[in-house]
Amino acid sequence: MTPQQPPRTDKSQVGVRELRDHLNSYVEDAGNGHSTVVTVRGKPVARLVPIDAAPDPYEELRRRGAITEPTRPKSRQIGRKRIKVKGSVSDLVKEQRR
Repeated sequence: MTPQQPPRTDKSQVGVRELRDHLNSYVEDAGNGHSTVVTVRGKPVARLVPIDAAPDPYEELRRRGAITEPTRPKSRQIGRKRIKVKGSVSDLVKEQRR
């Protein structure tokens, strides 16, 4: 290990200052399968986990029924008229703000 990287301990929590000072080491640990809880003034605020261990962010919403998977492919919106404009979108926005 390089002098800047502390040796891996079995410590599962790290303060935000130590994390910042030795970020490469903790990211490498996450890549090796270790999880670390990040604390601010002793209070847990975040978790650094290996990417394969990260839960699906939508799983809890699906379980509660708050969202559902689409049952058909997204439509191509056939039949809608296209708006023809001169200039860029930012010009249109600027014009509408007047």
